[in-house]
Amino acid sequence: MSKDSQRRSDDGPLAVICGGGSLPLAVADAAQRGGRGVVLFPIRGWADPIPLARYRQHWMSFGNFGSFCRVARAEGCRDVVFIGSLKRPGILQLWPDLQTLRLLPKILRMFRGGDDHLLRGVASIFEDHGFRVLGAHEVAPEILMPEGPIGSVRPNSSQQADIEKGLALLDTISPFDVGQAVVVESGRVLAMEAAEGTDAMLLRVEQLRRNGHIEHAAVRGVLVKAVKRAQSRRLDLPSIGPQTIETVGRAGLGGIAATAGSAIIAQPERMGMAADREKVFVIGVRASSAEQ
Repeated sequence: MSKDSQRRSDDGPLAVICGGGSLPLAVADAAQRGGRGVVLFPIRGWADPIPLARYRQHWMSFGNFGSFCRVARAEGCRDVVFIGSLKRPGILQLWPDLQTLRLLPKILRMFRGGDDHLLRGVASIFEDHGFRVLGAHEVAPEILMPEGPIGSVRPNSSQQADIEKGLALLDTISPFDVGQAVVVESGRVLAMEAAEGTDAMLLRVEQLRRNGHIEHAAVRGVLVKAVKRAQSRRLDLPSIGPQTIETVGRAGLGGIAATAGSAIIAQPERMGMAADREKVFVIGVRASSAEQ
């Protein structure tokens, strides 16, 4: 047995806390291929249904931290990964068990700030209770966006300039812990992501076009996604998937650019086919110099 295999065996199964979308299963499958046992903890109201035959799973609600600790320890889990789409919950959406009630003062402080501030606080709670929080990319490095195009469509020079502007803008607003995405078209910023998330931002662009507030440009614009400067990369890396292709197409955009090595891509083969079908580009780009 190799040292890596021995370490994986000694560490016990990986606890995967699942939000929505296909990424949780992609990470679980990658961990299993690497010789690691996996136990899923899907979050009610967010996670998609998961076939029982795939992995052991224990459904949890927000605020069930004490229950998670008991079940995860009984399963022998020490390492934890958070992965999948998840809207930031309101404090009133928590259904706290006794352990969570004890942590409520700290949780309230965590909610006073941006998403990265909140997620760092969540990670610290898990680590204070003996768990080790890993980034999904540490378990499944193949889910990271590669540099270069996926599919056959390429951005033209105008779209390349929009990508550069989007990266510069995201880097500039990064210290404010706002969002990870922006839409730029012909040098004009059409939308910036905030609390609503990427899909809702793209829906806003779609509605603005439909209402005549944004005309269709000669060269279609781009969605740019990048990790925040100094963001904890263990949690909430920007991600794109096949659904992003559909929402980009409906918003009248020409493509997607995401930072290579620091964004997550779900089902790249399927994304390449979808991008070619919708005649949009998907490309991994280098981060801005400040972010690097």
